[in-house]
Amino acid sequence: MPPVTNLPQRFRPRARLVYSLLALVGVAAFGTVGFMLIEGWSFADSLYMTVMTVTTVGYGPPAPMSNAGRDFAIVFMVIGVGTAGYLLSTAVQSLVRSEILAAYGERRRHREMSKLSEHFIICGAGRVGTRIVREMRRARVPFVVVESNAVLAAELGLPDTQVLVRDATLDETLTEAGVERARGLAACLPDDADNLYVVLTARTLNPRLHIVARAVEESAEPKLVRAGANRVIAPTIIGSHRMAQALLKPAVADFVDSITAESLDLGFEQVEIAHGSPLTGRKLKDTTIRSALDIVVAAIRRANGEMIFNPSGDTQIREGDLLIGIGRAESLAELGTLARGARR
Repeated sequence: MPPVTNLPQRFRPRARLVYSLLALVGVAAFGTVGFMLIEGWSFADSLYMTVMTVTTVGYGPPAPMSNAGRDFAIVFMVIGVGTAGYLLSTAVQSLVRSEILAAYGERRRHREMSKLSEHFIICGAGRVGTRIVREMRRARVPFVVVESNAVLAAELGLPDTQVLVRDATLDETLTEAGVERARGLAACLPDDADNLYVVLTARTLNPRLHIVARAVEESAEPKLVRAGANRVIAPTIIGSHRMAQALLKPAVADFVDSITAESLDLGFEQVEIAHGSPLTGRKLKDTTIRSALDIVVAAIRRANGEMIFNPSGDTQIREGDLLIGIGRAESLAELGTLARGARR
């Protein structure tokens, strides 16, 4: 085994405890064999004497002892009691240290999460939640994961300050995750009833929160909408639709797959036209969106909810519009800068 000093800091108390237990087992074996050889006792009597000596009970030997046996017992008392004392102190130190580290970790997590704002909360780290986490990391946006299963939470490989091993259906859990300051929440637990509780709780705590919920059964979709979900996604329905499209319209399916392929660095993005943006009041054809940024504006959603699909070049951009574009990541980032009010 490697020396204790070469181990990471968090493993050293555990290593000392393991070494102490091994030492105690070695001492017990030494005492048992010693009494058997010197006194000629049976294994049971020798083990009894050994345990009684180490624990300092003091009931007395199982049979009269010889002078050599007493001398051995004196030496064994010093070794055995010392080893047992060291084991006890090591166990206490490890317990106290683990409690202190756990308390410090909780305070640090609470402190870091209290600083979060405009972040996303992902409830559930199953197959769906794990993929959402992957997309969040790729987009480099702040997020917090809430998962009651410690094993699934650990498999995400996220720092402790980004994971809450809690029940997402509880008010205090979402409050700890900063739901009042969050930008959006994904309820992707494997049970529709649990997702319903999450949506109800989140909507109550933050009426302005954008909530996307997973529906395991198709019948749960209207209930989740009534509970407060802005959008409900049923992975089985979407999957079957994609399979049908791949069979009936393979070219269309290939086109959609090519847009979403990470290797092409191509994707959809939505940008909101803020006050003071140089795009405000201009027609699409008079901007650099298509000519310089090489972005296709697939749709424009007006502030009043009107959706304009495939807008013409004469369509005027207004403050509060939501532009949905297709392009490369760097170009979409520049469009976002323009939409926020910075001139290109």
